[in-house]
Amino acid sequence: MPRPFAAYLRVYEPLLALGDPPDERLLEAVEAARLDRSAAGLREQALWLKSQHVGRLLPAELADGRPSPSLITDVLVLDPEDVPEGEHGDAGPGPLVCPMEIRARSAAALVTFLGDAHPALRNSVLDAGGASLDMIRSRAKSAIDDLTAGASHTLSTTWTVPLPWFVLFDPGMRRVKLGKGRHDPEREVSWRVSIADARHRAREVGDLLEATFGDSGPGRVLLETRRWLDSFHPGSAVELDYGGLVQLFADSILQADTTAEEVHDILDALRTGNVDELAELFADLRDFWGDLAARERAN
Repeated sequence: MPRPFAAYLRVYEPLLALGDPPDERLLEAVEAARLDRSAAGLREQALWLKSQHVGRLLPAELADGRPSPSLITDVLVLDPEDVPEGEHGDAGPGPLVCPMEIRARSAAALVTFLGDAHPALRNSVLDAGGASLDMIRSRAKSAIDDLTAGASHTLSTTWTVPLPWFVLFDPGMRRVKLGKGRHDPEREVSWRVSIADARHRAREVGDLLEATFGDSGPGRVLLETRRWLDSFHPGSAVELDYGGLVQLFADSILQADTTAEEVHDILDALRTGNVDELAELFADLRDFWGDLAARERAN
């Protein structure tokens, strides 16, 4: 089964940030480290489909609405040795842990939908589920309250990667594993950085974008990302993972992808006022990611 066509921005916190002392089930899950990045999207998909099949409001919860044990045990684990040395602080101590928080993330998405959807669509969904708006909001709030840091450890986006996310990383630290084909579980494109370095870059570039564009567009996305990063332990690590998007590109395209470098070149052009270079770089990125946007519309 193909992985969901989603990319992820994750924070891995030191174990000590997730409880003092940590839950025994969490310690066992971290020790076992059964869930890897390639399986994370499929795990989310499987839990969501199961919840729809049995008529649950949210994935990863029991029939009475309480969270299932996976709230504690669905985690990704990272060794601090696999995070590049930081200029403004290193990640650690290890192990570093990213709770998947599938129930809470689904609840947050549901609340957003209820707030943004057209009333006719929202009422249709409520009628189909046989639930009131107040009940759903109450259940969703309860799920969101499960978040240990007050914010989800994972942000995700389908069919594309928000360009401001690349600001947080050194382009030269890209990890590329092609595997044996597009659907090989080992296939990966990712970057990692200490949260101290990510916060520093977000602040520096945020000031530049605000001065150039105001508080809209990419500046708004980066501001929201900065606030999100401030929710976590200073010894955390941040990871940008193309996730299932690697299935959409041929090997040669993945190897030649220079999105991160071009985003940083755009920042340099902004600093120097090089309008011609800026327009050319934006056009290149629009062409590269525009193909994925077209595939989303076709699906």
